[in-house]
Amino acid sequence: MKSAFKPTGGQVLTDAPGTGQTFADHADTPSALPITSRTSPLLILKQVVSFPALFAALLVVALFVPMRSFTVDPDLWWHLKVGHDILTSHHWPTADTYSFTAPGAPWMAYEWLGETLLAAVQRARGLRGLLALDLAIGAAVVQALYGLAWLRSRNAKAAFVTCALFLNLTAVSFNLRPQMLGYLFLVVTLIILERFRQGHAGTMWLLPLLFLIWVNTHGSFLIGLLAFGVYAASGLVGIRRGGLESIRWTPVQRLQLGLVLLASLIALVVTPYGTKLAVYPLDMAFAQPINVASIQEWQSMPFNTLVGEQFLALWVGLLLAQIILGLTWPLPELILFLAGIVAACLHLRFIMLFVPFATPVFAVILSRWFSPYEPAKDKYALNALLMIAIVAGMVRFFPSEKQLQSRVSEHWPVKAVRYLEQHPPPRPMFNNYKYGGYLIYTLDGPNKVFIDGRGDIYERAGVFGDYRSISWIEPKALTLLGIYHIQSCLLERDEALGTLLAASPQWQKAYSDQLSVLFVRRQADLGAGR
Repeated sequence: MKSAFKPTGGQVLTDAPGTGQTFADHADTPSALPITSRTSPLLILKQVVSFPALFAALLVVALFVPMRSFTVDPDLWWHLKVGHDILTSHHWPTADTYSFTAPGAPWMAYEWLGETLLAAVQRARGLRGLLALDLAIGAAVVQALYGLAWLRSRNAKAAFVTCALFLNLTAVSFNLRPQMLGYLFLVVTLIILERFRQGHAGTMWLLPLLFLIWVNTHGSFLIGLLAFGVYAASGLVGIRRGGLESIRWTPVQRLQLGLVLLASLIALVVTPYGTKLAVYPLDMAFAQPINVASIQEWQSMPFNTLVGEQFLALWVGLLLAQIILGLTWPLPELILFLAGIVAACLHLRFIMLFVPFATPVFAVILSRWFSPYEPAKDKYALNALLMIAIVAGMVRFFPSEKQLQSRVSEHWPVKAVRYLEQHPPPRPMFNNYKYGGYLIYTLDGPNKVFIDGRGDIYERAGVFGDYRSISWIEPKALTLLGIYHIQSCLLERDEALGTLLAASPQWQKAYSDQLSVLFVRRQADLGAGR
């Protein structure tokens, strides 16, 4: 896999990897079309209903099928509450107002822009609006991955097959939270960097604006900044040794990279909290060990699951491909790919890094066995009919508001909250971690929670460690309930703590349904607990 570069005009790859064709001669890309005809309405219409566009539509419908079940993350609910409060008060929070265990503790809405977007959509269109937003962001991510694979391999078929192979791993990160927007921004950043590597310098100026939005939306902006640094540093030296290559940036390119980086760093401090949002990812990584150790997505890759097995098969398969085919790696691509493997092995959450870092690599390999797209052989009318059928099917099977409300009731303590509103229990009330965000979203006024998904404030206040001791039934569990003066406990039905309380003479079951159970202290113990 060889590459040729313009000697003075920048790093423009002209050989399509593994095909022996130049990018300019490749029929898969609109850049191969005459400039005079690119703006033709007929040509634009043909591109919209082309075979590669049909691939894009198929990826979206493959995503729609599982996502229409509306399985949401526990953090969605407190994100919505924070977003609603910002929209109502027009102020950004600086202290906790949702818990009785860390009241007034310093806290900032570090994903405020994504939270206000979620809240605005929910206000306007309810749960259907949230599902539509979830699908829209997920579709945008998949389309961006498809575009990145196509840009790198110059083969729409290889890009489609690659994205289809990675779809299950991609969807692991698809929970309706601000992090989905961060995932999208990461893939867009990689597209911009790859375009710059191929000689398209203009789009680089979009990065400062992207980082401005990103830092106010999700902490994954730091990953984008690191990817920027890898691409920039890889071009500071010229390497062509074995299967590794890197071409030195021109003076003009180095100047542009420096200016864009400077503008991006300046953008990171344009937040309601000044520089605090820019350093928060470091706080999460190094100052919250209990939070990181307690959350499932921060655990190491579970290789005994389907996701773990697929992840292992993909990168081992690539290792074999390297041995058999003798691949040539651009230096930044190799660094990011290896970083993605290591990060995903350490934390399941970082499968979101492995997928975009590995997608272009696999697309380049697969392009060896797929012929280029030939517009002359395309069946535009048939493509259009299939795409119309896809859209019609998605509209037809889009869940109603009532169906979505029913699905929420299947996973969240809707009935229990209704009971709490009609029969207020003695407080303070202990709640499990999963229910905390939903209780913040649904209960107002003095009904504060013990804990929720904002693990940073609870770890700093020492509450997270106590919560783990209680929920894990350590010897001091009942003592801690007394220290916090807990008078009632809302738990999941099969939770271990519920078994302990059911056997304790100090507690009685006040309510239960198929999901939840509420325990209250017996009257004889209420005075001692206060």
